[in-house]
Amino acid sequence: MIEALAPAETRALAENVAERLRRAILHGDFEPGERLREEQLAAALEVSRGPVREAFAQLEREGLVVRRRHRGVVVRRLSERDLAEVYSLRVALEGLALRWAARNATTADHERMEHAVEAIGRSISPDVSVREAAQVDLDFHDLVYEAAHHERLDRSWRDLRPQVFLFFLSRDYVATAEFRDLMVRTHSEIVDLIRAREEERAEEVVERHMRTSYLHVLDSYRAETNDLQPPGRR
Repeated sequence: MIEALAPAETRALAENVAERLRRAILHGDFEPGERLREEQLAAALEVSRGPVREAFAQLEREGLVVRRRHRGVVVRRLSERDLAEVYSLRVALEGLALRWAARNATTADHERMEHAVEAIGRSISPDVSVREAAQVDLDFHDLVYEAAHHERLDRSWRDLRPQVFLFFLSRDYVATAEFRDLMVRTHSEIVDLIRAREEERAEEVVERHMRTSYLHVLDSYRAETNDLQPPGRR
C-alpha cells in the first residue's frame, strides 16, 4: 500500500509510538549507543512492529536514532560535529523565523511570547534541572516559529528541535543568576524587536544569542564527554 494512503489510524499510531520513544530518549531512558529492538518495543507498547518501524524512520529524520550495520537501530551519540551542524542550521532557521515573526506576528503572538519570557524568569532558579531549563527555553522559541506563520519553516524546526534539546542537556550552568538574567534579557529583547517589526535587528540579535549559546554548550559538552571517557583515552 502507498504510505500516503495508509489508514489514518495506522499513521496516528506510528506518530504516537514516535512521540513516546522520543520522550524516552530525551529523558534519558535510553542511553546513547543503546540498541532499540523493534520486536521488544512493539511488545512493550502493545502494537505491531509496523508502527515501531515507522516511528524509527521519523526519529531517524530527527537525528535521534541511526541505523547501524549488524546492529539495527541505535540511539544516536551526538558529536561535536553534530553540534556545529545543528547550531549552524539553527542560526539559519532562527534568523528566518525572526524575520517572518517581525513581519507577521499578531498581538496575541506578542502576548504569548511575553508570557513565555515571564515563565523563564520564574523557572530559572537555583534548583532548576537542566531538562526544565531546556524545556522552558525551547517553549519560547516554539512560539517564535508559530509567530512567523510559516508552515514549512515550523516543520523544519520541529525536526531539528529534539537534537537542540539533547545538546541543551549538557548545559551545566543553568542554575545560576547569570544564566537567568541572560535568558530573560535576551528573550525580552527578541520580543521587543518582533513587536517593533525590526526584521534586520531581530536577526542580528538572534545570531548573537545563538553564538553565545553554541559556545556555552560546546564547553559543557566537551567537559561532559571528557568525563565519560576512560582515563587512558583522555
